Amino acid sequence: MNSKTIAKPPSHRPPVLVIGSSNTDLILRAARLPNPGETILGGEFARAAGGKGANQAVAAARAGGAVTLIARLGRDAYGDEALAGFVAAGIDVERVVRDRRHPSGVALILVGRGGENSIAVASGANDHLAPADVRAAQAAFRRARAVLLQLETPLATVAASAALARAAGTPVVLNPAPARPLPARLLRLVYLLTPNEHEAEQLTGVAVKDEAAAARAAGDLLARGVQNVIITLGARGALVADAAGRRLIPGLKVKAVDTTGAGDVFNGAVAVALAEGRPLLDAARFANAAAAISVTRRGAQPSAPTRREILAALAAGKVSAVSGVRRRTPSV
Repeated sequence: MNSKTIAKPPSHRPPVLVIGSSNTDLILRAARLPNPGETILGGEFARAAGGKGANQAVAAARAGGAVTLIARLGRDAYGDEALAGFVAAGIDVERVVRDRRHPSGVALILVGRGGENSIAVASGANDHLAPADVRAAQAAFRRARAVLLQLETPLATVAASAALARAAGTPVVLNPAPARPLPARLLRLVYLLTPNEHEAEQLTGVAVKDEAAAARAAGDLLARGVQNVIITLGARGALVADAAGRRLIPGLKVKAVDTTGAGDVFNGAVAVALAEGRPLLDAARFANAAAAISVTRRGAQPSAPTRREILAALAAGKVSAVSGVRRRTPSV
């Protein structure tokens, strides 16, 4: 794209670089999730922007970050809509590639009445986001105060992004979703790893059924070379683990409508807080409040709250407010 057409975020916002996937979510809400081989009639259909990279980029922008996104979109209507949405959110899209050969990604999402969901993804252009795409954006790595990654794009691209961030002295936040085995050399480049309880179990073999088990899983991940771990625990909050110990950040009490994208909102918000130089615990509280708000709304990107809403939820929920802002980027 012509950089003159890009709606760039204000310069006073902390710069966050997001590398990842973009999908269009095709959502069916039903009374419950069907069993294998079962057809359920009725329900409501909707379409929304999604993909973990795109969701996290939008969440970070709404949480106060100056976001640059590296992604691949097809040259199709879904890609056009996604790009327009990024620009409307104030995201720098100069490094979003339009793929001539592969379609934009699509996710099929079933949502039950209680907010539980089941998702299948046709990755399309996301599968072709290449190390060359991120290496062409080295200046963005140098500008960023945090780099946010997920696992819906090729692992080689994730690893190349983490290496570029380390070379630039920029902390890496890796959301290991969907979970897959991760090489030790990648984990050693990660400042903060953010699995949910299911992903933590898949990575470590520890069934995360309570806080003690979460602490054991986090300890295993720290032993592999990750500097810090936050295991998100849904309504129970999040367990923060670093060299100082293990601490539980309690969840805010809300009525869940749709949990789709809650983890992405958490990650976008935590990256912004870290880019501002906030301590890890404060960053976790900020992100926890953002995720709690998101589950009270439908959709992935549409559910992401604004910074003002996040701070208001922290105050109303009587959760310790984010404080003690440090201007220095966390060490990597």
